[in-house]
Amino acid sequence: MSWKIRRILVAIGDPWRVPPGQLRKAAELAAAAGAHLELCHVIHPNRAQAIEQASHRMERLASLKVLRDLDVRTCLAIDSPPHEAITRRAEVIRADLVIAATAPHRAGARLLLRNTDWELIRHASCPLLLVKAPGRYRKRAVVAAVDPFHSRDKPARLDTRLLASATSLAQMLGGAAHAFHAYLPLVAALPGAMGQPIALTVPPDAERAHGARIKRAFDALVKRSGIAPARRHLRMGDVPTQCEAVVRRTQAGIVVAGAVSRSALKRLFIGNTAEHLLDRLSCDVLVVKPKP
Repeated sequence: MSWKIRRILVAIGDPWRVPPGQLRKAAELAAAAGAHLELCHVIHPNRAQAIEQASHRMERLASLKVLRDLDVRTCLAIDSPPHEAITRRAEVIRADLVIAATAPHRAGARLLLRNTDWELIRHASCPLLLVKAPGRYRKRAVVAAVDPFHSRDKPARLDTRLLASATSLAQMLGGAAHAFHAYLPLVAALPGAMGQPIALTVPPDAERAHGARIKRAFDALVKRSGIAPARRHLRMGDVPTQCEAVVRRTQAGIVVAGAVSRSALKRLFIGNTAEHLLDRLSCDVLVVKPKP
């Protein structure tokens, strides 16, 4: 199974301040895939008087040297909120990929659920590439963050999509696909006199058996994607920390992560792996959801 990218929607937040790397990487992906590009900017209905100025600016962006020789169109959406407008436009043009730029947020922003990129993670129906870093993708590694035990309520088929997406991107960009999974050690505990948990030492044999079981499941999952053992990274520890270590070791340009929509209350307490990765990682993140 391969991922075909024919139409790419680039979400332009501020046409006068497009982050370095967003258009460059969109152009690189479009050229590699032979895809059409559409640059989309959302204007709030209360600012309709700014349409002409924004339209001229968008046309200038489309004519930049970095986009030369590509099929590029522009779109101004008079709509609100931005994430819903972008999602609707992606569905209208049947986009195979949405590209948005993101930046570090102030503390607590994820809990407020008001940032466009967080909302795009939850609502975009097609894969969403969140650009964090400048530079180029050419010959950079692409890492798929999988979870063979689905401990975070991920549908089993999602891991297959993550691996296929990473493999397809790596082939397009001349890089190598890698697979990653992090797991926690066994923890045994008994309630203390005051109800607090008292950690118990886990026998080494039990810990080794735990690691071996996870490795078997991880290898069985990844082997089907054709990723060689040398490019499989199984780590003990929390996902964001260990994944960033793998990114640095492989010099990856993209991490492919899965996201599953959840109720607001459950999300508040459990969080979302893709969101935590986005906070921690130094590279870009491609968010992929299960097929409906």
